[in-house]
Amino acid sequence: MSQKPIRKAVFPVAGLGTRFLPATKAIPKEMLPIIDRPLIQYAVDEAREAGIEQLIFVTGRGKTAIVEHFDMAFELETTMKDREKTLEVLEPTRIQPGNLVTVRQQVPLGLGHAIWCARAIVGDEPFAVFLPDELMIGQPGGKGGCMKQMVEAYEQVGGNVISVLELPEDEVSNYGVIAPGESRGTLTEVRGLVEKPKRQDAPSNLIISGRYILQPEVMRVLDRQEKGAGGEIQLTDAMAQMIGKQPFHAVTFDGRRFDCGSKTGFVEATLALALEREDMADEVRAMARRLLGC
Repeated sequence: MSQKPIRKAVFPVAGLGTRFLPATKAIPKEMLPIIDRPLIQYAVDEAREAGIEQLIFVTGRGKTAIVEHFDMAFELETTMKDREKTLEVLEPTRIQPGNLVTVRQQVPLGLGHAIWCARAIVGDEPFAVFLPDELMIGQPGGKGGCMKQMVEAYEQVGGNVISVLELPEDEVSNYGVIAPGESRGTLTEVRGLVEKPKRQDAPSNLIISGRYILQPEVMRVLDRQEKGAGGEIQLTDAMAQMIGKQPFHAVTFDGRRFDCGSKTGFVEATLALALEREDMADEVRAMARRLLGC
């Protein structure tokens, strides 16, 4: 049985980025660069690789720079042409009119509420969700990006698909964790979801890692505006209500995750990716040795 294609993706980008103040006072946290690409660019590139056509940004006040990043910069491009500089570096920032849509989350009521704000554009189609704070990098020469791997799994099993990663058991209490069922390779049946369990109560060491493929029925659950942990409308709670009613699987991502919502994770991502770039790896390695005195 063929599945409805995943053509649309929702990017919740309305957060205030308070952990990165004062840098995020006037600049959206999603525009902070990992070397020379903003976080949101990595997520958009991952979506495009997976064949997603329409990008839905759920924004808030002060987030116009995100949309402008993917618009044509006429003055900049004209100046670069006049100076005979290549425009190739700007190619990934171009999104065709109609392929980028923005909606406002006027009140910060949680991730589930942010997804619900995109309901009219999602319509009656399955859709992807990207949390740009979580930078997902596929293995060199491997199976591709996280969403590409998820779409390939979805085409086999349909329903709802989430990305998971294995973590040491003493770290899982900071994340959403799945209760696993039957496994086949990287694909695991999801029988339950637990948000930030105590170590001894965690049903597994597989944490949810910021990428989702969801059926449109999740919007009907979010319509109820039921509040969960922290008094917010939680996406995890809505997804949990789908288990048993629709197929629900997790894909163990073949790649690396960097938590760029934290300062240390942001620095780690910058260093890790810099060490893989031919144009700067040697200099960065030498700099690190010098700073560490080794």
